[in-house]
Amino acid sequence: MSDIQVRPFRRDDRDQLTRLVNAHAGAVVPGMSVSVNTVLGSLERRPDEFIEDPWVSERVTLVAEQHSRVAAAAYLLRYYPDDRAGPAYRDAGEISWLLYWPLAPAGNPFWPDVTGAAEALMAACAGVFGEWGVTSQGAGGELPVPGVYGVPEQWPHIAALYQRSGFTHTGHTEIVYLAQVEDLPRPVEGSGPPLDGLTVRRSVGINGCRLSAVLGGEVVGYIETEILDQGERLSRHGGWADVGNLHVAAGYRRRGVGSWLLGQAASWLRLAQVSRLLDYAWLEGADPTGQDYDDYRAFLPAVGFRELTRTARGWTKD
Repeated sequence: MSDIQVRPFRRDDRDQLTRLVNAHAGAVVPGMSVSVNTVLGSLERRPDEFIEDPWVSERVTLVAEQHSRVAAAAYLLRYYPDDRAGPAYRDAGEISWLLYWPLAPAGNPFWPDVTGAAEALMAACAGVFGEWGVTSQGAGGELPVPGVYGVPEQWPHIAALYQRSGFTHTGHTEIVYLAQVEDLPRPVEGSGPPLDGLTVRRSVGINGCRLSAVLGGEVVGYIETEILDQGERLSRHGGWADVGNLHVAAGYRRRGVGSWLLGQAASWLRLAQVSRLLDYAWLEGADPTGQDYDDYRAFLPAVGFRELTRTARGWTKD
C-alpha cells in the first residue's frame, strides 16, 4: 500500500497546514507569517477579495499525507458558469494555491522526498476539475499573506510541478518591493514642499488612508497606504503596511511631488508604529487600468525600496 494518501482537509490538519503556508511565505517576504485562524478563515471565503470572491460557487481544500505528515496541500475554486461571475472566470476551475515541502539538500536522510505526494495531489486536483466539468483551468499561489501571490521565484518546485502538469505561465510578472519606513524620504528641516503652496490633505481612501497633494484647491496627486496587521491577519512582527495607490497628475511628475507624498505617508505610518512598507509593480507593460510602470520601477529603488521577488501570475492549462 502506498504511504501517500490524498484526502480532504480536516480541522486537525490546521497547524501543519499553517506551517506549510508560513514556510512558503517566509521565503518571499522576510519575517512574514499568518495565524492559524487566518489560514482557516481563508478556506471559507476571502472577504478582502470582494470583487472575485462572490464569483466562487465551490471551494475544496485537499492535502496529501505522507508518513502521517501533511506533505502537500491545495486550495481549489470553482466559478459560476453564468453572469454571477466575471466573463473571464465563468465556468473556470482554479488552483488558488498549491504548496509542498521541497526536496532536502543532498545528504539529509531524515527529510523524505515528497515529490510523489505533490504529484498525487496534482492528479487529485485534475480529478476534481473533471468532476466539476469546468471549461478552463488556472493556477497560482494566492496565499492569505500580504505580498505573497502568483508563483514567486523562490518557489521553483511549485513552478516545476505546474509545468510538468501541463500548466503554462500565460499572464504577467510582478515585482514585490519592501522598504523600511525609516529609510523613506523625510522632510528636510527648514525646507518646504517641492512646489510653493503645496499642502497635504488626509481622507478615507479606497485602499487605506489617503494623503492628497493639494495645490490651489486642485488635487495633483495622492498616496494610499493600508496597515496590514489589523486583528489576526499577521501572527507576529506587526507593523506592516502596503501602498494601495500612488498617483501624480501628468503635469506634476518629476517635480518631487511623488517623493514628498511618500514622505508624508511615512510620517503618518511612523505615528501608527508601522516599520515596513510593501509595494508592487508590473515587470513590463501596463496594467488593466492603463498604468505604465516603467517610471515607477525606477522611482521605487530611488526612494528606499528594495526588490524582494518577481512573481509569475496567470497560469493556464490548455
